[in-house]
Amino acid sequence: MRAIGQDSLGGPEVLKMVEVDRPEPGTSEVLVRVHAAGVNPTDWWHRSTGGLLGDSPVRLGWDVSGVVEAVGLGVSVFKPGDEVYGMPRLPQPAGTYAEYVTSPARHLARKPAGLSHVEAAALPLAALTAWQSLVDAADVRPGRRVLIHAAAGGVGHLAVQIAKARGAYVIGTARTAKHDFVRGLGADEVIDYTLVDFASAVGDVDIVIDTIGGDYGPRSLRTLRPGGIVVSLASPAEAHLAAKARELGLRAGFTIVEPDHAGLKEITALVEAGRLRATIDTVLPLDQAAKAHEIGEGGRTSGKIVLTVVD
Repeated sequence: MRAIGQDSLGGPEVLKMVEVDRPEPGTSEVLVRVHAAGVNPTDWWHRSTGGLLGDSPVRLGWDVSGVVEAVGLGVSVFKPGDEVYGMPRLPQPAGTYAEYVTSPARHLARKPAGLSHVEAAALPLAALTAWQSLVDAADVRPGRRVLIHAAAGGVGHLAVQIAKARGAYVIGTARTAKHDFVRGLGADEVIDYTLVDFASAVGDVDIVIDTIGGDYGPRSLRTLRPGGIVVSLASPAEAHLAAKARELGLRAGFTIVEPDHAGLKEITALVEAGRLRATIDTVLPLDQAAKAHEIGEGGRTSGKIVLTVVD
């Protein structure tokens, strides 16, 4: 089968099309014929550093939407022909930039009705990241004030919608050119972080979703009301930040997304209710994976990048 592989770590140019054996599903696994694969920042981080996966070569890709081709021993939730989507195996390699991929059956869910495979492939990793951060880590509830950094990005634009669906008041940061887009997602306020200091412009926040890292965590503490929380997605919260948060009666923590069958079903329900959608910035064929990484690393996309495998 065709797949994207790399012989060394480096820039997008190390990605190339290769021929590899088609995998076979093991116990409790399914084999999926890949129709589309989402592209995420963790992909280019692993491509260039090896990340959590060790030395190269690294098979990239975690987001997938496709059709079940075969099922392994003990699988009862799916059968051949079922349309599925999900984020298998993270942080272990999944290799969804390929014509076929195997996955533990319960790392997937049925594809939302009415979505194309491209639209579905854009959802799992980013939507699960937003869901687990807002719902599991921060316990978002109606009336909570939520500040979402990079609100036009892959995770951010889904987090805005999930927070609104849970009844929160949402404030996003984005460049002025993207304000209409973020407001269209449901944000109540949008702040241009290049023109004003968000930490001075926003207050009485219950939850901050930090997708950027760096000094955004410490600065975000200034926006919180007592008992508030900063959920970092970009890098582990430094010890001094957590200690400072405790001194102020606040919380700070780091979240890594996990495969989540129940979470995917919640996301599917929001999609089918018309309350959540992934905005697709760019769609490219599998053999242009390097171009997809170049675009993504430019940091100016609104929404998601998706690779198509089956037209």
